[in-house]
Amino acid sequence: MNQKRSNRVVVDGWIALDKPTSMTSTQAVSRLKRIYNAKKAGHAGTLDPLATGLLPVAFGEATKTVPFVQDGEKSYRFTVTWGSETDTDDSEGRVVHASDARPSPSAIEALLPQFIGEIQQTPPQFSAIKIAGERAYDLARDGEQVALKPRAVTIYALEIIETTEHETQFVMACGKGAYVRAIARDLGRLLGCYGHVTALRRTRVGPFTENDAFTLDEIENQNMAGEALLTVEAGLTELPCVIVDRDTAIRLRRGGSVILRGRDAPSEGVVYAACGGVPVAFGEIVEGALTPARVFNLPL
Repeated sequence: MNQKRSNRVVVDGWIALDKPTSMTSTQAVSRLKRIYNAKKAGHAGTLDPLATGLLPVAFGEATKTVPFVQDGEKSYRFTVTWGSETDTDDSEGRVVHASDARPSPSAIEALLPQFIGEIQQTPPQFSAIKIAGERAYDLARDGEQVALKPRAVTIYALEIIETTEHETQFVMACGKGAYVRAIARDLGRLLGCYGHVTALRRTRVGPFTENDAFTLDEIENQNMAGEALLTVEAGLTELPCVIVDRDTAIRLRRGGSVILRGRDAPSEGVVYAACGGVPVAFGEIVEGALTPARVFNLPL
């Protein structure tokens, strides 16, 4: 029996998507795959359905650079509404604790230093973390009590933008694995008034910022698909770049190690090699030799 051949095409590069609310990250990727008719795509870090903002989506060879983008610094702008805590720690869940108390701006400000630096944070029950192979949110939706262990996360900055009696708007910069919803939950508990996230927007993921972002409407209906597609190299810009000649590039693509020469050549660390503006490979330099961990199949 003949199998139907896919008519999808090879697309290589990045889209910095401004994800709309009420859409999952997986749905956003599927929509972009259809727009570009792309064979392969994936995102660099889940964004909650109720959240908006930056969702970097990689196509083709760019999917090899996803780990570097995921591990990069992230920034958020979010609003916490005081007076109730929900089981999802956002406005989608049911209220599990409530209080008539409201925090003063000075009380909120006084607690923020406790949330900066490397802290121990318990993820929300409704999260994508796996427990015995199952997603925590699937277990929680089935009514199971999910016991998640605290883990170390890094918060680089947490500041108040604006505050009223009932809600406070913050900006936060953090490392991989930190949950904004957990910040709202824990602040509310410490303040004795409870709290949950009612608005969330991601403004940075690694090398991508919201200034790079395009909406689905701009890409699909305003004919900006070509302008929105960034290079594969866009996902590598936070790594040092080593420029190599064509012969060296061919050797790297075959999986061979190369000795990096020259006064400016790095002696250690993770780098990517490029030839003529085209990424060739990335890997770790050990004792002056670069061994490729992954190679890119892009025309030189």
